[in-house]
Amino acid sequence: MGRLSPSGRGGAAAKGAPGARGGGAASGGGRAARSAGAAAARPRSGHVPAARAPRLSAGGSRGSARRAAARLPKQLREAWDRPLTAYYVIMGAALLITVLGLVMVYSASMIQALRYGLPSTYYFRKQLMAVAIGSVLLYAAARMPIRLHRALAYPLLLGAVFLMCLVQVPGIGQTVNGNTNWLSIGGPFQLQPSEFGKLALVLWGADLLARKNEKKLLTQWKHLLVPLVPVAVLLLGLIMLGGDMGTTMVLTAVLFGLLWLAGAPTRMFTGVLAAAGALAALFVLTSPNRMGRLHCIAATSPGAGDQCWQAVHGIYALASGGWFGTGLGASVEKWGELPEPHTDFIFAVTGEELGLAGTLSVLALFAALGYAGIRVAGRTEDPFVRFAAGGVTTWITVQSVINVGAVLGLLPIAGVPLPLFSYGGSALLPTMYAVGLLIAFARSEPAARAALVTRERSSLTRAMRRTMRRRTGRRPSGER
Repeated sequence: MGRLSPSGRGGAAAKGAPGARGGGAASGGGRAARSAGAAAARPRSGHVPAARAPRLSAGGSRGSARRAAARLPKQLREAWDRPLTAYYVIMGAALLITVLGLVMVYSASMIQALRYGLPSTYYFRKQLMAVAIGSVLLYAAARMPIRLHRALAYPLLLGAVFLMCLVQVPGIGQTVNGNTNWLSIGGPFQLQPSEFGKLALVLWGADLLARKNEKKLLTQWKHLLVPLVPVAVLLLGLIMLGGDMGTTMVLTAVLFGLLWLAGAPTRMFTGVLAAAGALAALFVLTSPNRMGRLHCIAATSPGAGDQCWQAVHGIYALASGGWFGTGLGASVEKWGELPEPHTDFIFAVTGEELGLAGTLSVLALFAALGYAGIRVAGRTEDPFVRFAAGGVTTWITVQSVINVGAVLGLLPIAGVPLPLFSYGGSALLPTMYAVGLLIAFARSEPAARAALVTRERSSLTRAMRRTMRRRTGRRPSGER
């Protein structure tokens, strides 16, 4: 009777064991929960709290921006030092200037054409035809070998001199705006031979100096000046007979550019410059028209007899444009107030319709073109390329400065067009050929030639791979 029955021992175990185990499980679950909460409360090693993450992320982005800004000058230098950079800059800048010039010629010349009873697209169609012909000249000049350019130097010079002499023959030369520098070539088309004289002086002068450089003769002043200066004086005299002071200034700048590149001594350079300045002063002082233009620098009113009418209304056009202009085609000054809105003063109409943003864009394109030309002239080992590239760059840059300076009222009105931009086929054709020269010179650099060959090979390889993929992807004609 004193022993527990088996059922009793089992019952006791059944009663006590589960209760003990259940209590231990409950207490263990509480400890686990507290441990998990403590672990959640403690930040793990390397873990960033959510509250601090945005500040560190913003600081990291600012640091990345600063590092990117610090690397930008180096990246720009590396991009500029690539072999084909000058090639692409010259092509792109010239193309954009020409296309924007077509747009502005159409906008600026509509009212002028209607005033003369012509279709509104009259001047635009003539300029478009000149651009088409000039594009052929540019492509031919860019693809021609350099030795062929040198072979054309003497024929081009002789042809320019002959045509410029022909202009002075009574009954043959045409007078436009007081300057007798035009030849009628049939119908409404006229030719200004002095524009081709710029290209002739660049090519012939570069070839002459290159040949003398090969013979080590440029160290002697007589070989440096003769016959370059006498021939340039002949061209300048023929131009001045027609009264075109603006083209004379550009041609003189080309001459000085060639002498500078040839290494003329400072004393000789200064002497030639002083002589040219004295002649220019003589021509200005002996001409009431040129003296009047000189007095119109920074003019704010048309003056007596509306002598400064064009200069003042050019400033009005620029001032009316504001930051972003009145809109393409919305110029007011071109409605008879501003003379020559599509030629000499097209930059003023651009400022009125496209604003400061438009004019700065045009200036930036000319600056890029000039800087690329300087790079081509500075990197070449060929003396002819150096002289010719420097001459073309001087020509385009100085003519742009003279035109824009006159529109801004900083220089006297010289009557020269804005290269590649203003209306006028006689100015556009030789300028586009000159741009083709720069492109040919940029392509002729050894590194540029190698890069072009590599690019052509890679393009050919990609084309062959595409062709092979198309052929292998075709099914036989009988297969479904």
